[in-house]
Order: sequence, then C-alpha cells, then structure tokens
Amino acid sequence: MDLLNTLVDKGLRRELPTREEALAVLATSDDELLDVVAAAGKVRRQWFGRRVKLNYLVNLKSGLCPEDCSYCSQRLGSKAGILKYTWLKPDEATKAAAAGVAGGAKRVCLVASGRGPTDRDVDRVSQTIEAIKEQHEDVEVCACLGLLSEGQADRLRSAGADAYNHNLNTSEGTYGEITTTHTYADRVDTVQQAQSAGLSACSGLIAGMGETDADLVDVVFSLRGLDPDSVPVNFLIPIEGTPLAKEWHLTPQRCLRILAMVRFVCPDVEVRLAGGREVHLRSMQPLALNLANSIFLGDYLTTEGQSGQSDLDMIADAGFEVEGADTTTLPGHRATTGGGCGSHDGGCSPCGETPEAAQDSSEAPAVGPEPAGAEPARTEPVRTDLVTVRRRGAGTDIAPNA
Repeated sequence: MDLLNTLVDKGLRRELPTREEALAVLATSDDELLDVVAAAGKVRRQWFGRRVKLNYLVNLKSGLCPEDCSYCSQRLGSKAGILKYTWLKPDEATKAAAAGVAGGAKRVCLVASGRGPTDRDVDRVSQTIEAIKEQHEDVEVCACLGLLSEGQADRLRSAGADAYNHNLNTSEGTYGEITTTHTYADRVDTVQQAQSAGLSACSGLIAGMGETDADLVDVVFSLRGLDPDSVPVNFLIPIEGTPLAKEWHLTPQRCLRILAMVRFVCPDVEVRLAGGREVHLRSMQPLALNLANSIFLGDYLTTEGQSGQSDLDMIADAGFEVEGADTTTLPGHRATTGGGCGSHDGGCSPCGETPEAAQDSSEAPAVGPEPAGAEPARTEPVRTDLVTVRRRGAGTDIAPNA
C-alpha cells in the first residue's frame, strides 16, 4: 500500500504524518491488518530493535479519590469493589517494588490516587523514592501523583525520581465529557512542569471510551506536540460501578490499529502497552509487541493482569528480549538531550513549530478519503467475565503477581 510505504518512510525519518494518513491507518480493513502491523513494526525496530522494557506499578494509595474521571474505579462515588488503603510506608513500597525488579522490571511506577499531592505527600513519596534507589540503584523511578503544584516536580527530581506520568487520556474536545473536576489544560500544565524540572515526561491515552477516530488522532497529535519520552496506550477496562462500565467498543484488531497509528505519529518514543491489553488484545498480545516496545509487568492499579511469568514467556516466545538495566531505552538523539524532539526536522513545539504547522508543510498527499470518524460497530458481546478486580499486590497480605 502506498499509504504504508509513505508512513514507514516518514517514521524512519521521524517526520510527522498528516492527519489524513493517521486517520487512514485506523480505517484499514482486517485484510490489511497484518500489513499495517508489519509496516509499523519496521519503524519500531529502527528505533528500539527487538527490546521490550518492563515496568512495574506500585499503588501507594488506593481509592477514595475526589475527582470524577468516568473511567476510573477510584473516582468519587465509585461503587467498584476495589482495594482501598491509605499511603504505604516507604519500606512497604520498597518491598513491593523489589518484586517487580526481581521479575526484570527496569522502571518502577509509584502511583497514588487523588487530585494531586500535598507538600507532605511529596515528602512521603520522596522518602519512598530514596529508599528504592538505595536498594536498586539502577532502577528508574516514575511518580504518578496527579496534578502538580509549583515546585513539586523539582522536589521529586531532587529525591531521585527519573520520570513523571500524567496522561492526557482523550482529546481536548471531548475531555469535559469524561471529567469535570479538572481540565485538559490542567493535565498539559502538569506534563510541562515535569519537563521543566528535568523529569522524563510520560503521557498517554485511554482508548475505548466511546471516542471517534478523529478524537484518537487529536490526542496522539497533541502528545506528539508535548513530546513525552513515553506514551502509554491504555485500553479501557469497563469496571462495574463506574459510568463507563458498558463501554465495550474494542476488538483486538481495533487495538492493533490504534497502536500502529501511535507508532507512526510517535516513531522514536517509548510506546507502552498498558492497562487493558489482556482484556482486549487477548491472544493477539504477542503481535502487539511488534508495535509497542514497553509493557507493564503483572498487575495494574485496581485490576489484575496476567502473571509476571506469563509476560516473560510471551516476550520470549514472540522472539523479543527483555531490555536490561545497562541499555538506554531511548534512541541517542533523545536520550542525550533529556528527551529530545520527536522530529528535529520540524514538527513539534519544542522546536518552535506547532504540530499543525508541520502537518500543513508535509509534501505527502492525503491517502484515500478521510474516515468519517464513526465509532466501530460492536461485534462482540459484553465480556464482564474478563475483568478481575485486583485483590492482590501492594497493600495486601498476598504477594504481587502471586
């Protein structure tokens, strides 16, 4: 396909596709799917070889969040039967992190529910970061604490944090339909605060919340403009007790197209296969490793993933290898500049050119008609049996990934 040849060429040169090209990827047929995966796989291998980075979540504080994010089981008024507990002590969190490191995790992600941390919370997390770094000098630590106030990112950086996660989740145009207690601009501001403090920015999306193709392209283009080093791609896990409990829009094929589109738009960043992969990709998870170069090992915040050993077996069986602590994840042009630009030829805000301007200047013509952005038809019955609420891991008496 001319479309795929064009996208591969652009991906190898770190050039931004047009919006029409990104939309066309989402509109490809099932007959074309393996060609799409193979094309995006060429771009993935150019920048990351066959390496897979492992990340491990430690849920420092679970439930009772005052925000109303519709997708979240920890939201205000949630009736989901999740674990609820207050802050883990540094030694408890360090013990939980050690389980992930023992399984091969290169990055530990410290997550806490809530709108954002107080200064006292930042002190707590800083102590945890220092404790983890003392035991595991080479492990990367990423904090995910919600909206940051002025100076908090600097304090986390001083404590030894390497990265900060705060997802955009969905397009700016539809954000108000998902959350009303904070704004899309609030999220962008937090990502930029993290970058200004010298933290590696991690920001991604959630697919499957009823969004259109155009919404997906909007949020991924916005991420390209923000230029995070890591882009987690989550697939909505519809949990009973949340407003989106009946939103079952995704198929394995749809998930693969979304991952391919993200890879083409963000060719040289760490694309992380995140929450919901087991539920929606199912037996096609190994195929997704040709698109994403990073996964979470084991469980998520409030839902169970497949066992850590199953993840390791999947990686090996698919012909990939776990990325070691002695290997730099990002390509040299990004890793040596504290992040770098997604396209130094132009095409992202840090280089002084907006994503829209880069799109307009692209010489490649639009390929095919622009998709109407309609939601994909539901071809599968609701599968609530696939969602298992997490009842193990940090904050429990049961070992993580037992």
